[in-house]
Amino acid sequence: MPDFCRMKTFSDKLEAFGRLLHIMDDLREKCPWDRKQTLESLRNLTIEETYELADAILTADLPGIKEEIGDIMLHMVFYAKIADEQGAFDIADVLHAICDKLIARHPHIYGDPGNPGQLVQVADDEEVKRNWEQLKLREGKKSLLAGVPAGLPAMVKAYRMQEKTKQVGFEWETADQVWAKVEEELGELQDNVRNRASQALIEEEFGDVLFALVNYARFVGVDPETALERVNRKFKSRFEYIESNAPRPLLEMTLGEMDALWNEAKRLE
Repeated sequence: MPDFCRMKTFSDKLEAFGRLLHIMDDLREKCPWDRKQTLESLRNLTIEETYELADAILTADLPGIKEEIGDIMLHMVFYAKIADEQGAFDIADVLHAICDKLIARHPHIYGDPGNPGQLVQVADDEEVKRNWEQLKLREGKKSLLAGVPAGLPAMVKAYRMQEKTKQVGFEWETADQVWAKVEEELGELQDNVRNRASQALIEEEFGDVLFALVNYARFVGVDPETALERVNRKFKSRFEYIESNAPRPLLEMTLGEMDALWNEAKRLE
């Protein structure tokens, strides 16, 4: 019977995690490459692994998701091992810290620290998110937006900032209002292009359009980053079909001829 068909016990899971910790100790002691790694040298590799997980999720590749979770888990253990060697913290500190945070941020499950034994009542997931953001502010965060990483891709960052400010009511009421804002921003962009405004102003107006579209995506239940990535993949697939089926070099073909192959690729999908 395949291993994944057997229901794992809590002890099985602890044993597997312990096995990873032991292997990490061995690698750090005996492998020249692993010994050489630092927090900084692993950073880009971790980013790459995270994108690989995101790709596997987008294609619903469960074996791939399993593999990429393992790769990322290894990186987390690796960072904790290096920090342990530096006397900063170890994996137990990391895990206890996240457990403490989860307990503190879920007073509707674990109780309100200010009122022992008293559960905070929540109506739905939106109220849970609002409470989460308020609890972060009480913990010392100076802004709702402080937790949005500066290095996030711009579209993801826009989505996350809008999600966070929504928790305090900084939000349109209806999708129609948001679409009206999209149309307003599009009009301003077109006016600036027609009037040959400076490139900096056109760029700013284009950014306003994108930001408004991200907001509209939230209102209609679409993740804009995922939607754009799906379109990227569709475009790539169709264009590669054109390249593979072109009767002559693309530079010698008309746009109409290439468009016919594009539509043929669409039909085959």
